[in-house]
Amino acid sequence: MFALWKRYRHVAAAAPLMLAMIATASAQAPYPNRNITLVLPFAAGSGTDTTTRLIGKELGTALGVSMVIENKAGANGSIAASHVARSAPDGYTLFVTTNTSHSANPYLLKNMTYDPVKDFTPIARTGDLPFMLVIHPDVPANSVAELIALAKKEPGKYSYASGSSSAIVSGATFARLAGIDLLHVPYKSSPPALTDLIAGRVSMMFIDVPTGLPHVNAKALKALAVTTKKPSALLPHLPTMDATVKGFDITSWQGYFGPANMPKDVVTRLNAEIRKVIERPDIKSQLAERGMEAFSGTPEEFDAFVKDQLKVWEKLITEAGIEKQ
Repeated sequence: MFALWKRYRHVAAAAPLMLAMIATASAQAPYPNRNITLVLPFAAGSGTDTTTRLIGKELGTALGVSMVIENKAGANGSIAASHVARSAPDGYTLFVTTNTSHSANPYLLKNMTYDPVKDFTPIARTGDLPFMLVIHPDVPANSVAELIALAKKEPGKYSYASGSSSAIVSGATFARLAGIDLLHVPYKSSPPALTDLIAGRVSMMFIDVPTGLPHVNAKALKALAVTTKKPSALLPHLPTMDATVKGFDITSWQGYFGPANMPKDVVTRLNAEIRKVIERPDIKSQLAERGMEAFSGTPEEFDAFVKDQLKVWEKLITEAGIEKQ
């Protein structure tokens, strides 16, 4: 019994040292050595969700780990943004987001729970998600000009849904530039807004192409125009909003961030692998089919772009006369 007790004492005394050695080995293992969580600010089925699942799968294969998608929709992306900002900057919690959280929110929300520049590490831009104006088939218009004429004839009758900052700003900008009175109906994210549009509960909405195009192809919605000033290579048959409403030019972008102060070698590795995925012709083609114009660049280029976009969206929101909520 005494010998057994002595052996137990030796094992117990060695346990902390063994745990420390295991922790040290894990910390020194090459990145990544466990699953990575990709936090998204929008619901499943959104454009960002659809494209991230494709890119994330290939990125996980390249890194040799699984990529876990975590949708944290709500509060214009603030819930997801705040969660990532408070996470450990070790490269295992990343944020795949858009201009909603990182360009528009500072000028749309009274109470910001994060700083889009100070609280994040830019990793890689992944491309643009063009938006388009879609209407319910019962709305008797086949062009932006006809829609404006209807809205002017019956002020306040027609409504627009929104499930993102891009949709909010696009709707308000359209109303201002066209001189029409539209009722704004906000939603938590694009999928439920789209559901009500298809059901005829709202008249129109500005929706990202990946989310809206399947419903347009199925004749459940009518697409009238794209929001970019230049025609979209993905939808060359659609006119631009600017062709009818001069000065209309709104683009949604997408990219990967981590919490502030991520190790440079981790950022470099992630950027390199994301760019390899994005630059693959087969991936570009699949993303184009989903309505995304894919391209990338360095972390430094992405950082400069994000800072510039804050100025762009401040101007858009100020000119649209949108008050902070």
